[in-house]
Amino acid sequence: MDEKEIIELLDRILAPWVRALTLTPVKVDEESATLRLPFSGGLRHAGGVICGQVFMAAADTAMIVAISAALGGFKPMSTVSLNINFMRAVRKGDVMITARVLRMGRNLVFGEVGLFDETGNMAVHATTTYALLD
Repeated sequence: MDEKEIIELLDRILAPWVRALTLTPVKVDEESATLRLPFSGGLRHAGGVICGQVFMAAADTAMIVAISAALGGFKPMSTVSLNINFMRAVRKGDVMITARVLRMGRNLVFGEVGLFDETGNMAVHATTTYALLD
């Protein structure tokens, strides 16, 4: 999938509030997808750090892109599990999200997502399971 196809996919499938995160593709191939989450002060909660909900949505979205790329295009799917560990607070700067498909089964897909702060340190780690609905 090229950048244009990914942007069209995100515009088509994401809820408006997730589209408002303005996630942009950096690199996508059959093995992984890397997206950029541009920093905005509006993503922070009262404690001054980016909200966990933002990171969960970004991780979920990146994995959907990674699975779609591995399948050669989007197919209906549903998140079965999204397990997330917040390892360090992110107060500013763009965040890079890299999602990898670990195993693609007939009905289930297992993946791993890392979210990295502006200095390249992993801030969030997630593991995922998706059900393919076709």
